[in-house]
Amino acid sequence: MPSIPFSRRSFLVMSAMFPWAFKSASAASGSIPVGLELYSVRDALKQDPEGTVRAVAQMGYQAVEFYAPYFEWTETQAKQMRKVLDDLGIRCYSTHNDADYLDPKNINHARDLNLILGSKYVVLAWTDPKSGLDGWKAVADQLNSAAETLEPAGLKAGYHNHQAEFTPVDGRRPIEILAKNTKSSVMLQLDVGTCLEAGSDPVAWIRANPGRIRSIHCKDWSRDPGKGYKVLFGEGVADWKGIFQAAESVGGVEYYLIEQEGSQFSELETARKCLQAFRATHV
Repeated sequence: MPSIPFSRRSFLVMSAMFPWAFKSASAASGSIPVGLELYSVRDALKQDPEGTVRAVAQMGYQAVEFYAPYFEWTETQAKQMRKVLDDLGIRCYSTHNDADYLDPKNINHARDLNLILGSKYVVLAWTDPKSGLDGWKAVADQLNSAAETLEPAGLKAGYHNHQAEFTPVDGRRPIEILAKNTKSSVMLQLDVGTCLEAGSDPVAWIRANPGRIRSIHCKDWSRDPGKGYKVLFGEGVADWKGIFQAAESVGGVEYYLIEQEGSQFSELETARKCLQAFRATHV
């Protein structure tokens, strides 16, 4: 039987239609791609979205994660950004979403934009339930409902933690409620810095949830007063070697995302320095 040519363009078109069926070439070859959560360069992104994504790609990032403002795009704007990503040869594996983006009235728009961008995960970026553990169970229900809507289109739901999820409520950590009460297909995206600030052990959390830590926000944290998150990757207390080992042996990590909330350097210079440090550590 003669072979049928399979162009890069065909691959991109099919991966947009069926993102779950494809992995990046780097992942297939054994390396795990590293991207940037674009909140790290939020001021630059607001001024020049395409130029900022191009600058990030030129640094060597292999992916980007768009956050809440992307939801205001039209489908035409999303298609233009997808063209930019394709031209640069980088991916958007996930987006960060406000809670109401996953409501029934909005989730179809989020789904459609994510399909255009080639995403795999629609991640709930944060929430703040006011009713204790019952509130966190309601969040789990929302994630399960979102997953049921997204999965027929080939997308998956995800959740991104902050400090609150690792801070006990009535003797239990909310993150444990979310893990126990959500479908296994719901990704638990680990924010290392906030986990550390809450006094939890990211390595232990990864090992306790095999296969569910499919992406990690590589944000460091310092105990020094006044520094907190304003340290570059590798300059805080995170055990990155241990985190990488756990993530890749049991966590099921598919891609890493560097996130930075500010430093003594400009946004773009901070992103560049963090990527350099990541490359030197993740060997």
